[in-house]
Amino acid sequence: MNGKDAIAGRWSIGELARASGVTVRTLRHYDEIGLVPAGGRSASGHRRYTAADVRRLYQVRALRSLGMPLGEIRELLASAPEDPAAMRAVLTAQLRRLTVRAERTQRLIEQVGGLLRRLDEASMPDSDQFMTTLEMISMLDAYFTPEQREELAHRRDELGAEAVEQARTWFAELVEQLLGHMDEGTPAGDPRVRDLVRRWDELGAGFHAEGASGERTAAAARLMWQEHRDRLSAALPWPAEKMAGLPAYLERARAAG
Repeated sequence: MNGKDAIAGRWSIGELARASGVTVRTLRHYDEIGLVPAGGRSASGHRRYTAADVRRLYQVRALRSLGMPLGEIRELLASAPEDPAAMRAVLTAQLRRLTVRAERTQRLIEQVGGLLRRLDEASMPDSDQFMTTLEMISMLDAYFTPEQREELAHRRDELGAEAVEQARTWFAELVEQLLGHMDEGTPAGDPRVRDLVRRWDELGAGFHAEGASGERTAAAARLMWQEHRDRLSAALPWPAEKMAGLPAYLERARAAG
């Protein structure tokens, strides 16, 4: 019956899983934690999902795609489960995310087209360039979730190319000043250093979402740096041995503050 059982408008857990792309195990978990509880049961006790349950599952998937944790989603939906304004906000946010993704896809299409044109001109990037790109893609995939990568890209798009370039300039200036203090042996608790670190953190915060989601993305970036700082610092214009000590200097300054 077009994916429905004999009770009109109701889906079994298997039917909903196949239609939505969510595993049966995940749907059971959502039911158990009260996130997407099945609205009914069959005569034999099997879950049956209603049209309202399908709408709720869509909301959950949309909010998850925006990086929201399950606990926060549950609280949000509990406060206004059938509020049209809340649904509008969810759909608007997802449309914005899809638009960003489409723009990024378009840029990728243009980049691949550029590579094809270079091949037509018998010009090929060397293997080191390909290897570096592959390593960076692999590194990002290992430390950032798809939602976090989307979040970072969305923030860059919101800021705009000019603001991003200005931020890079400011970061470079802060690095120069902080490395200078490290060379001079300035204590991390010195007010001058703490002021630089405050500006550093404020600048970095502009590239992350507010709240817990942004904090998790920032933590992932710090972990990536800690575990791959030699490789990452090699691509920077400052001595790798100095850059290796900078994160600890920043943390001491934050602790002093």
